[in-house]
Amino acid sequence: MTQTPKQNFEEEEEKRDSVENMKGLTTPLQSKYWHPTSLNNLKNPESFNLYSHPVQFNGKNNNPISRKVKPISCFASENTNQPILKESKPPLVVVGSANADIYVEIDRLPKEGETISAKTGQTLAGGKGANQAVCGGKLDYPTFFVGQVGEDAHGKLITEALESGGVCVDHLTTVSNAPTGNAVVMLQSDGENSIIIVGGANMSCWPDELSYEDLEIVRSAGIVLLQREIPDFVNIQVAKAARNAGVPVILDAGGADSPIPLELLRCVEIFSPNETELARITKMPTGNFEQISNAVEQCYDLGVNQVLVKLGANGSALFTKGEEPLRQPIIKAAKVIDTTGAGDTFTAAFAVALVEGKSKEECLRFAAAAASLCVQVKGAIPSMPEKRAVFNLLQSA
Repeated sequence: MTQTPKQNFEEEEEKRDSVENMKGLTTPLQSKYWHPTSLNNLKNPESFNLYSHPVQFNGKNNNPISRKVKPISCFASENTNQPILKESKPPLVVVGSANADIYVEIDRLPKEGETISAKTGQTLAGGKGANQAVCGGKLDYPTFFVGQVGEDAHGKLITEALESGGVCVDHLTTVSNAPTGNAVVMLQSDGENSIIIVGGANMSCWPDELSYEDLEIVRSAGIVLLQREIPDFVNIQVAKAARNAGVPVILDAGGADSPIPLELLRCVEIFSPNETELARITKMPTGNFEQISNAVEQCYDLGVNQVLVKLGANGSALFTKGEEPLRQPIIKAAKVIDTTGAGDTFTAAFAVALVEGKSKEECLRFAAAAASLCVQVKGAIPSMPEKRAVFNLLQSA
């Protein structure tokens, strides 16, 4: 039977795909530019093209199945100001929280029963997940964000901040039954902060099972970032999907003050607490490096083989089971204005360097430079640095 031109085209396309054996994301042929598009474009299966990692549906199935879908619209852009992707890159996928951060600048924290006046107050986009996603986008790496906001002004604020930060928001869902999450950030004159979080849409209205499209973008990632400002059952689904597809997961310990499910930890490639979180999780002191090392040993017992500890003014350390720890001092900032988002910047910058194939030492140094730039600007998302600024700091440091 004579084949139609369409059938010939599809057969040739399948042959090319088989030869190239591509994974991750491909850009449409008509454009090489990275640029986010309007909300929910990827929810339509006719609008994207994933060459996913092999997926096993259960432990007994040893025949991986790869899927092919239509071209991803958020990679198509004629905006010549956007960076050109010279080759297809599996993206950074961040699944997590998005908050409206309500900033109040104060000289000191109020005492019990005391009322004090703030110098200023303003609302900025934030949330650990959104912070990390924008950091990836501003570091010129293809980044997707999977999360939830409410049908309110704060949701619009966050969506616009993500888009302007270079993040693809096709997997950002607007829910009608919960408000956008928010946080009250009490910023003191020395740059230190205290934060109170209201979960809102971050903690409610998630489906019992994430959609095929959301999990497929996870399977197609180069690396996945998680935090604990969304429900554990969501993180577990994402971590399992990533693990089964061979995608590394970094879990930031920040967020819920509750035990971390072992089911989640055992799917994580790198666990990343700060020293305070490490002490809380292990119930061990972390006042010096020896104590931190002992606490990390307990993390190994929980099933984690790599622990990236953020040590504030003392820098950072990457512990790998069976190896000597790698230590990275801070790269000093000219002036510390606001430490909000510094840990998120560090984690996301480390992830970007790692997925780009840098050594662990280079990843730590790159992340330290990004965090140093972050603390010099007020706000979380507004303080995320551009890649060129990070490179310039590394050259001068």
